[in-house]
Amino acid sequence: MQLTTQPTGTPVTATYWMSHAWLGTHVEPGVLLDVAGGRIAGVRTGIDTPPPGATPLHGLTVPGLANTHSHAFHRALRSTVQVGSGTFWTWRELMYRTASRLTPDTYYDLARATYAEMALAGITAVGEFHYLHHAPGGTPYDDPNAMGEALIAAAAEAGIRITLLDTAYLAAGFGEKPSRHQLRFSDTTADAWAERASLLKGDDDLVVIGAAIHSVRAVPAGQLATVARWAQERAVPLHVHLSEQTAENDACLAAHGRTPARLLADHGVLGPHTTGIHNTHLTAEDIELLGTSRTGTCMCPTTERDLADGIGPATALQGAGSPLSLGSDSHAVIDLFEEARAMELNERLRTHVRGHWTAAALLRAASAEGHAALGRPDAGVLEPGAPADLATVALDSVRTAGPVPRLAAEAAVFAATAADVRHTVVAGRHIVRDGRHTRIEDVPGALASAVAALYA
Repeated sequence: MQLTTQPTGTPVTATYWMSHAWLGTHVEPGVLLDVAGGRIAGVRTGIDTPPPGATPLHGLTVPGLANTHSHAFHRALRSTVQVGSGTFWTWRELMYRTASRLTPDTYYDLARATYAEMALAGITAVGEFHYLHHAPGGTPYDDPNAMGEALIAAAAEAGIRITLLDTAYLAAGFGEKPSRHQLRFSDTTADAWAERASLLKGDDDLVVIGAAIHSVRAVPAGQLATVARWAQERAVPLHVHLSEQTAENDACLAAHGRTPARLLADHGVLGPHTTGIHNTHLTAEDIELLGTSRTGTCMCPTTERDLADGIGPATALQGAGSPLSLGSDSHAVIDLFEEARAMELNERLRTHVRGHWTAAALLRAASAEGHAALGRPDAGVLEPGAPADLATVALDSVRTAGPVPRLAAEAAVFAATAADVRHTVVAGRHIVRDGRHTRIEDVPGALASAVAALYA
């Protein structure tokens, strides 16, 4: 069935036959999935061959993956920042220079190509942590949300869902005014941020408008509650970079006499609709605060190791009650299978013990838990009523061939890469078919052009 002719927003009716499907606890052969109105209408097992009219998906089909944390413009930094040495803070200067070159048009081009790369990797929803709001120098565009709307349009064109986490970024540090590069991030006050963010609208079920606090160093303590209240009143996700660097912790202790997690707790930021990004350098009390409040944790292992940030206490956080999700963050690579196994392998390196999470648990972090963190708690499962978002991983590539089908989940998590994704379906629409994007013919060319335009 040809689904690519369906315009965005048109309900889709389709039937997909999956040679193997991960049903949350096990791999099931021969599964038929009916789609109506962009949602899963029925799941039937024991179907050995695709019936007439069904679209076959050969390989292991899993729920569409959720990239919980993205900065789309960081895709332009790939490889460029691998020259020489340094720290997170020197990397940040290179990031600022790239950010200063973006316009709404060039950001749309870059984000469209980046989100298409995500679709090719089996990602059906992205959490875009968006703080690039204004023109260089801080002057608002005629449309004050031109940059955010460019991201929403880019995701629609690439065929994936987006949770636009409009970010309050008001200061360079504790008591410091924004730097020259940071002026375009800042709305000057949380009230002004809230006024602008309130103008953003999600026009269909593919778009969620959420909120973010960049970090405790970027939003003055007295204004944290304003951002938290905005999100709480709308019952939308709230994300925050938390304790990514020890320098941030030290500065927070010096300024407020408490850790960043405690500062957020004291101002009403933590809770089940909030996700801390990284959560790397935490005290035992911090872990308890996050766990007991059911604040989520988004681990971004490929970025955390790329920036030499450290290994966060993921097992302790989950044990305390903090749900785990995954993100590609700076897009050193875009590969949620790599993020999932890196979380486990990092923990093995740290503890000298194997097997902290099963393949099933890691797939949940890459799907259901991520979708929940992005405001879609009904997504990330292959069950009636859930969004019809799927990703199919080849089981016959040089990386995945060999294991028996019942170990297909282990093959996907511990051996597959984004290059093994053969199909991606979003709201029932076939966005990636046989490894090719159905809407953007040349994704590598689009990426190359978009990046080159920033340095012309």
